[in-house]
Amino acid sequence: MQIQELLSLLETHSGKELMFQYDTNKFVGKNYHITEVKHLQIDSVDCGARTDAWNETIIQLWEAPSEVNKTEGMSALKALGILKKVGRLRSYDSASEVRFEYGNEEFHTAQLFVNDYEIYGSELRLNLAIQKTDCKAKEPCGLPSEKTMVAETSCCTPDSGCC
Repeated sequence: MQIQELLSLLETHSGKELMFQYDTNKFVGKNYHITEVKHLQIDSVDCGARTDAWNETIIQLWEAPSEVNKTEGMSALKALGILKKVGRLRSYDSASEVRFEYGNEEFHTAQLFVNDYEIYGSELRLNLAIQKTDCKAKEPCGLPSEKTMVAETSCCTPDSGCC
């Protein structure tokens, strides 16, 4: 989900309680705060020596221990207000991919992307997911696609120009 899509979604559902599901039936506690918004510029080179560049927006969620018994989560309107304020201080790239940074005692800290969303009663639920690492240069490296992989694959050789 791009930041512009997230802002529109929050505006459309501003009267809803904003909740985050980070795993099957596991939700960020209602005591969460948005503690930081990061604007990242990624400039990368993959193992096939191809360059790429893009922007990401990382929104950090933190559960306040002193509010562990809180019964109502942040409204989409409040989250929208926070994100708009950030946008006034540091402009967003409207096409930047949004990730949520989150972790707790049961779940390692990770940057999660928005897999989808749903309206569940009075809640706007963002369903978060882990994006697994992948080789972006399978073809130049001579690696089989996931569909043709077998149990054992050979490693790249040092002179292959890969890895």
